[in-house]
Parts: sequence; C-alpha cells; structure tokens
Amino acid sequence: MELAMAPSSLSFLSAQPLHPRRLHRQSAAPTPTVRCAAKAAADAPALRPLPPPKLVRCPALDRQAARANRLRFARKLLTLLLSKPRGFLPLRVLRRCRGFLGLPRRRPLLPFVLRYPTLFRLFQAPTSSPLSPSLSTLAVGLTPAAHALAADLAALRGADLAPLLAAKLHRLLLMTPRRSLPVSKLAHIAPDLGLAMDFRATLCPRHPDLFAFHGHALQLADPPPPPPAPLPPPLRPAAQTDRLIDRPRRFPHLPLRRGLNLRRAHRDYLLRFHSLPEVSPFEPLPQDASAEMAERRACAVVREVLAMTVEKRTLVDHLTHFRRDFGLPNRLHALLVRHPELFYVSIKGVRHSVFLVEAFDDEGRLLVEDAMLVGRDRLEELVREGKRIRRADRNGMFAVDGDSDEDDEGDANVAEGSSELDGDFADLFGDSVTGEDWNVVGDGGGIDEDDAESDAMEEFWVKKAVAQGLVDSGTEHDVW
Repeated sequence: MELAMAPSSLSFLSAQPLHPRRLHRQSAAPTPTVRCAAKAAADAPALRPLPPPKLVRCPALDRQAARANRLRFARKLLTLLLSKPRGFLPLRVLRRCRGFLGLPRRRPLLPFVLRYPTLFRLFQAPTSSPLSPSLSTLAVGLTPAAHALAADLAALRGADLAPLLAAKLHRLLLMTPRRSLPVSKLAHIAPDLGLAMDFRATLCPRHPDLFAFHGHALQLADPPPPPPAPLPPPLRPAAQTDRLIDRPRRFPHLPLRRGLNLRRAHRDYLLRFHSLPEVSPFEPLPQDASAEMAERRACAVVREVLAMTVEKRTLVDHLTHFRRDFGLPNRLHALLVRHPELFYVSIKGVRHSVFLVEAFDDEGRLLVEDAMLVGRDRLEELVREGKRIRRADRNGMFAVDGDSDEDDEGDANVAEGSSELDGDFADLFGDSVTGEDWNVVGDGGGIDEDDAESDAMEEFWVKKAVAQGLVDSGTEHDVW
C-alpha cells in the first residue's frame, strides 16, 4: 500500500523508461579472462589490408607516353620491313600483318603508310608487260633516309655499344632461376632495350664467354660469368647545411614526385616496406620468405629491367611476359600502382606504360640519356618532315583521309595492338627473317583475302595515290 500511495514522488521515472538492453549492459560486469601468451600471439589481429591506391596522373610522364605512342605505327612498320633482306613487302602481303601493326579490320592500310612519306615509299613492281597499278602489283619499301637511319643504328650497336648491350642480356638472364630465356620472349622487349632485330645472329655470337643457345632458348655460358652488382638505391640529392629544409631529418622520409599525396595508411605501408633489408634481383629468395620480401624482390627486378631500357619505360604487357621467369606476382599491375615512389603507370593509349620515376625530373625529362636515344630523335625528325610535306600537299587535290594536326593522336590509338598479336610475329627477330617466303610473315591476325569491301577500299586509295604521282617505278632490285 505504501508503494501505491507514492507514485507522485517517483513520477519522473515514467517519462524516461529504461530499455531492457540498457539494463542488461549496466548490470553486466566484465569478467576477467586469462589466456596464455602463445594463444594471445596466435589470435592477434593481422595487419589491415592496404586499400587499393588511387592512380594519380602525372602530366609530364603522360606526355612522354603519348610521344612514344605516336611513333608506334612507324616503328612497327620499320621493324617489319627491315626484317626482310630487300627492305620491302608486297602490299597484298603487308595487309595480312594488320594485327602486328595494330590496325582495325575495316581501316585501310594505305593511308597510314602515306602519312610517312619520308620513311616509306610506294612503288610498282617492274614487269615485262606494263600493268596498271593495283593491289597485286604494288609494294611498300623504305626510303633512302630510313635505310640510312637503320645503317647508322646498326653501326652504333656494333661499334661502341656492343659490350653494353651484351651486359643487358647478361643481367636479364641472371634474374631467372634457370639462367635462360626463350628468344621469343626476348623479342618483345628487345626494341626497348636498344637491341637489334637480329641480336641472336649478330650480338650473341660475339660473346661466346657469356651466352650459349639451347634450342630456342638463350642461356648463360658454362661456367657462368660472375654476377654484376645490382642497381644502387634511388639517388637522393645531397643534403646542404645552408638551408633548414635540407638538413637531415630525424624521422622516416618517403621521397615522392611533385604533386603526389598519399593516404596515411599507404604512406606507413611504404615506410615499413623500405625499412626491410635490401634484396638482390639476381639471387632467388628462400622458400620460407615472407610476402613482403617477395614483393621487395619483385620491385627490385622491375626496377632493374626499367633501368636497362633506352627510354626508362616499357609496356606493362612486356613485363607480364616475364612473370613466371622472373618470379613476379600475378597482379603485376597492382604492384606497380602500389609503389608510386618507384614506378608510374600511364594509361595513355590502349596499352599501359610503366616508367622508372627516379630516372626523370619534375618536368618529365631524362636525367641521364641513353646513347640509343639518337635513333628516336632522328625518327621524330623524319616524321615531322613528312608532316610538313603533307601540309604542303594539303592544298592539292589529294589529301590522306584524316590528314590533320590530330593525325598523331589517331596513330597512337590505332597503332596500339594487343600483346597476343605481337607474339605472332616474334619470329621477326630470329633467323627466319632472312627467308624469301612472304607467307611466313602474314599468317594469323590478318583479314580475309575474300573480303570484297576491304579490297575495294584499298583499290580506291591505290587509284588516288597513282593519280597524284605517289607511286614510284620500281628498279631491278624491287622484283619479287
């Protein structure tokens, strides 16, 4: 009865009812648990996985990637023509190489050839009876300027740079566990390293103390030569004592390119990564090595390969070809993006390129230029000269389809073929390139010869080229 007579004094409890879950939490008291140290260490939470990093664009290096993509079609066609002893291919055979050149199925080939009048020439085969120019009688060859460029590069490789090029192959073989690589895989990255197309017949026999052939594979000689010193750590500018900002830091520092900001978790991960001991790319890791040490060696291998390239860049697909040989991870692209302090992945073009960040300054210029860069510079000069010729002919009756200032951007997108198509023409770098059988070059990756629409388009451009006098008369050396 006393409780029923006193609701007025406890009326504030009805306005704020207590939730049963709150009562349970308030009444539950923490009970101490005792666990052994070994079990506590085993049940310790693992490190949080690193979130996928964001790809921060670098305009300076993107311009370098676009610069290389603009020359891709010209370089591939030069490679194809130089692989033949006479330096030309019939147009009907060259049309079957569209996959290697990276041309779409319904795009005619002849307009792209005519965009480079200083590199390629269109001529008619000399015959006993005069025939009208057509797909069956025309061929694409090299101009004297292109022949001179190829001869100068061959002399440069054979005279002064032969030991350096042999050292590059030596380093590549040392990074494999079996100390051998198939020649077909080396063909993918050979132009990026500055090697000639026929390096198997010209460079390797000059160094029998380094290389030997076992079937279609290139391996180190027995006994193997001593391994070279690995690439030193990235160089940092010397500290100056006259400025406060240049004094030695008392905390870990991660050098990044200008304009790149990382999350705290990503930055801490990279600081822990670089605190690990150095790993040589020429020595295999033990089987019980941790994942961090495996990634450490993978970064060292990619850094070593990029440092050997002429432009300090290559395609990500080219590195993928050596994934099993070098022990690289399956998700190689993610590894490259995860380490922006070492590499930069450019998405310019259809195929992504990877750059060695430490080899460039903030403006995208190479700090140390390779001797083989003279070939790229001279090729760019010839392309610019051909562009001036096209501008001069633009006021005439004949103009190549899409011939404008934006043609280079179209070439960059069109000339980007897939890595699978590149593999079909890996024999261009071998001994079989000296054969006279034209059909060896064009099997696979091409178009159907019975495609009437494609033939009609090519014939249309042949007639236009003949009308403007762009077809030369062949000589006795141009007979096939």
